[in-house]
Amino acid sequence: MPLPVLLILGGLVLLVGGAELLIRGSSRLALRLGVPSLVVGLTVVAYGTSTPEVVVSAKAALSGQPDLALGNVVGSNIFNVLLILGASALVAPLRVTRPIIWREVPVMIGTSLLAWGLALDGRISRGDGALLVVLLIAYTVYQIQAGLKEGGKKPAEERTKVSILGSLVSIAVGLAVLVWGARWLLEGSVSLARGLGVSELIIGLTIVAAGTSLPEVATSLLATWRGEREIAIGNVVGSNIYNVLAVLGLAAVIGPEGVPVSAPALNFDIPVMVAVAVACLPILLTGHLIARWEGALFLFYYGAYTLFLFLSTTHHDALPAFSATMLWGALPLTAMTLLVGIVQHQRATRPAASL
Repeated sequence: MPLPVLLILGGLVLLVGGAELLIRGSSRLALRLGVPSLVVGLTVVAYGTSTPEVVVSAKAALSGQPDLALGNVVGSNIFNVLLILGASALVAPLRVTRPIIWREVPVMIGTSLLAWGLALDGRISRGDGALLVVLLIAYTVYQIQAGLKEGGKKPAEERTKVSILGSLVSIAVGLAVLVWGARWLLEGSVSLARGLGVSELIIGLTIVAAGTSLPEVATSLLATWRGEREIAIGNVVGSNIYNVLAVLGLAAVIGPEGVPVSAPALNFDIPVMVAVAVACLPILLTGHLIARWEGALFLFYYGAYTLFLFLSTTHHDALPAFSATMLWGALPLTAMTLLVGIVQHQRATRPAASL
């Protein structure tokens, strides 16, 4: 294998291993403090699994690869919703609680719209990045306060069995492994992009985004399999919020000139990220769950998005026909299906509400 491929594979292995140590230590520390599972999913697990995105985007910004930093954030958010939630729903339908629907998903939509608005002038400036980081701190403080009010779900005697020192050691080692893995992944991805003549934005939207989202994949699928579906959904929603506020915010703050936003990202990829976030709301309103067929729909659209990137990059002759099919066929059909589902759900719940 060529060296760039070996670097990418080795970096991915280190990222997954480091994220596992980080999540294990963070989860145990959260258990020791008595924080509920939903808050753990939205903060500790989501932030922990998003650490690869932070490290990769920060190093890309410092190394003068802003397209890679931006593509990592946008691509990861699209990947998280369409592929991770889609695959998790195929494992088992995901029952969604009211706080997720009416509080967390709107926050995810709001942060996506904010990122789009800040990018309209062609750059996420250092001031924009500072604003995003301040909003991250406020959101995190709010979640911790809400979690402490609710109180831990584990008995006090079980929490005392968890070692704080051991948890902190696991977190520290995990972070160190993540930094090293991010370095390999970044070097290999940039070398591969240059060798194949592919833009760094496309590499960031696909290879790097999928690679740095592997911890989210493993965590959400395992949580769904074990019945911890609040953690699975909270992990995805929290990660997307964290990606915009922390990953993009920090990259803009430490970048020499913030994070420049290219025309393709502004006109297509960021709007797709916003559309994917908005699409979650009507799906979650149809019975407060993500059914298996809706999970399959998410996976279909991720495949279509990836295929579009490939056709666009290679200037393939099939691109106009594919775009027309998606624009005038698949998207309207999906919108009508979701609308019918929402109407049916409202009719089904109306008698129960009147009793």
